[in-house]
Amino acid sequence: MNDPLYRTAPYERDAAGTVRSVTAEGGLIVEPPLFYPTGGGQPGDSGWLDWDGNSIAIATAIKAPGGGSILVPAEPMALPPEGAIVTQRLDWERRHKHMRMHTALHLLSVVIPLPVTGGAIAAGTGRLDFAMPEPPEDRDAIEQALNDLVDRDLPVTESWIDEAELDANPGLVKTMSVQPPRGAGRIRLVRIGEGPAQVDLQPCGGTHVARTGEIGTIVLGKIANKGKQNRRVSISLG
Repeated sequence: MNDPLYRTAPYERDAAGTVRSVTAEGGLIVEPPLFYPTGGGQPGDSGWLDWDGNSIAIATAIKAPGGGSILVPAEPMALPPEGAIVTQRLDWERRHKHMRMHTALHLLSVVIPLPVTGGAIAAGTGRLDFAMPEPPEDRDAIEQALNDLVDRDLPVTESWIDEAELDANPGLVKTMSVQPPRGAGRIRLVRIGEGPAQVDLQPCGGTHVARTGEIGTIVLGKIANKGKQNRRVSISLG
């Protein structure tokens, strides 16, 4: 399968596709995939599928075996047949909030340069868990540093390396709980900033905004104790 649309064209809100198969559970595999499937702490996209004057709501998308997305209908109803030409339509407002939040969490891992033990993304909120025995002393400084990076309007770009290159640079992986997917022969890196102004580079398969300025104001939320060695840091979009 070629690279999915959610990766090559993350700002596409709708796209034509072909129903390649219907799963035994009633899910739909449409190519090329526009809907991001749940993974890496980011929820699957929701939206609609239109064909021949019909429309069905899509509740979420999950990963299909071998790549791509399985679209999960919001409720049981007649499905388009295999081979049908359909229009995929995203709930764009929700997807865009996921994009903004995912990039914001990368910035949080820059401002708090500690190993990440977990994370989750929602539409407008998110959190990272850090290996952090003691809470940070200055919450205001963290929030200010996050918004300073937003205000710099740094470009967010991608590049690819092979698995051997990643093995030779283990420091690229910040997340202790989720390792980059292997087996495809190459690993996607997401870079924030460029040249001397680069602030972050790490493996990631999620969707991101094109520049940090698009994130908007970041509000630091609760910093919760999640055990002797872990703190959960929550943020939201202002």
